[in-house]
Amino acid sequence: GQPVIDIDRLGAWLDGQPLAGRGKPITHRLITGGSQNEIYEIRRGDLHAALRIPPPGAPASRDEGIMREWRIVKALDGTDVPHAPAIAGCGDTAVLGRAFYLMGFVDGWSPVGLVSSDGSNLAWPAPFDTDIEARRGLGYQLVEGIALLGGVDWQAKGLGDLGRPDGFHDRQVGRWTAFLERIAGRELPGFDVASAWLASRRPIDFVPGLMHGDYQFANVMFRHGAPARLAAIVDWEMGTVGDPKLDLGWVLQNWPKDTTAPSLSRLTFVDMTGMPTRDEVLARYASISGRQVDDIDYYVVLAKWKLAIVLEQGFQRAGDDHKLQAFGPLVLDLMRGAADLAETSDYGR
Repeated sequence: GQPVIDIDRLGAWLDGQPLAGRGKPITHRLITGGSQNEIYEIRRGDLHAALRIPPPGAPASRDEGIMREWRIVKALDGTDVPHAPAIAGCGDTAVLGRAFYLMGFVDGWSPVGLVSSDGSNLAWPAPFDTDIEARRGLGYQLVEGIALLGGVDWQAKGLGDLGRPDGFHDRQVGRWTAFLERIAGRELPGFDVASAWLASRRPIDFVPGLMHGDYQFANVMFRHGAPARLAAIVDWEMGTVGDPKLDLGWVLQNWPKDTTAPSLSRLTFVDMTGMPTRDEVLARYASISGRQVDDIDYYVVLAKWKLAIVLEQGFQRAGDDHKLQAFGPLVLDLMRGAADLAETSDYGR
């Protein structure tokens, strides 16, 4: 297909920014396209960036979403959160037809797209394919990323109006139940049990903070080689100011009980063998974030329940898209899992 971005117009716009490579030719390649956003690698002299832009046919609201992401990426500058450095953002759709932003190009690898030789699951690159002790570090680094993210001073960073943290937990059940009712095409067994349990409970404490909203191995990049080092958290389209511990619930809702046995994380299809245990991950999060984790069951039920609803929307729209069709059974598993944990947990009894 044709490149979506007009390189001459991009060049003219970049010439007006205080950036390296002014006036030099631009080379670019599409890294990922998709229904959500497209990412291009851009090189121009000493400038090496990733450009993120909605596809041409995407709804107009996607431009606001891109500028919202840009605000978060910019706010991470100067923090200890691993991120791609903010370079420049453009909300003027006259330039390329859509809002877009540029961030520093991250030299690293993403756990998604690394398929094992037999095609069955995502393989870890060397040395994590064979060095199980090094692989443990990937799990610790994953959770350290959100522990640091939740500690960002979002008010000082000018993100006070990004989300509505007040009443965050009071809104979840009503908001997502209404969302499900709009898309509903089938019964989701366990929904009523999990919803009632969530509606009658609250976390022990609520310390608002920056949250990613879809935090998992699919949305981070690591530096090459061992030891494991998180290079950047990416894909901020669900980012908001809310309860950062929901990101922790999101990570743990799919964490295998036994990490010594061969196991796949079914959402991202990564091999979880040799990862730290759930308790080790929790302890690491608590020590770095300074937050208590005694109410983790609440967040895991909320994460499973909410993710089931989000994926159900994809399933209902699947048509002949095999990837979205695969959400069908996953949604049922998640909702059943939410109800099972609600029924067996001591939290809030």
